[in-house]
Amino acid sequence: MEELAEEAGITVRTVRFYRERGLIPPPRREGRIAWYDEHHLARLRTIAALLERGHTLNGIAELADAFEHGRDVAELLGMEGPSEEVPVRLTPEELADRFAGDVTPENLSAALDLGYLGTDGDDIVHISRRLLDASATLVRQGIPLAAVLEAGRRVREHADALAELFVTVVRTHAPQDTDVSVEMLRPVAKSVVEAELSLALDRRITDEKPTGG
Repeated sequence: MEELAEEAGITVRTVRFYRERGLIPPPRREGRIAWYDEHHLARLRTIAALLERGHTLNGIAELADAFEHGRDVAELLGMEGPSEEVPVRLTPEELADRFAGDVTPENLSAALDLGYLGTDGDDIVHISRRLLDASATLVRQGIPLAAVLEAGRRVREHADALAELFVTVVRTHAPQDTDVSVEMLRPVAKSVVEAELSLALDRRITDEKPTGG
């Protein structure tokens, strides 16, 4: 414990306090010797960084609990078939910086439940750089992260329905004696959805414009 405290730049008393609060896991014991490792040091550095960003110890404990119950990223990325999405590895501090003030235990749990985030040791992995960047952009524009995540959940439902519709059409009507596949026609499906969403936004923007008198 003394060596761990020295490496982390804190006192032994603080390490003991964090351990009692459940902020760091118990050490590995061999007889009367307690061994701490790089995982414990990384956790202490994360706690220090989050405290600097204004998080309370209670809030950090709740965040740590959410991490502990999150799915391993290998499970999230173990889906069959190819993916065009690029995962992003983040430290807890980097995640806090992306969504300053909005990384609450509730929002973290919602993102983990959606499958946007997975855990990999002391790191967090977002399954899609495009979704991460889009979410961060919306939050920077003043939209609460909770609202962004709820919108993401609803978009996911519609996207699943659209994917099911497209797959059904291709598998039902594509000639059996050709090499036509869902994967081959993926760009077509994306183009249709993007065009229809663009047209739908055109209609909504037009409807919201004030009419001249």
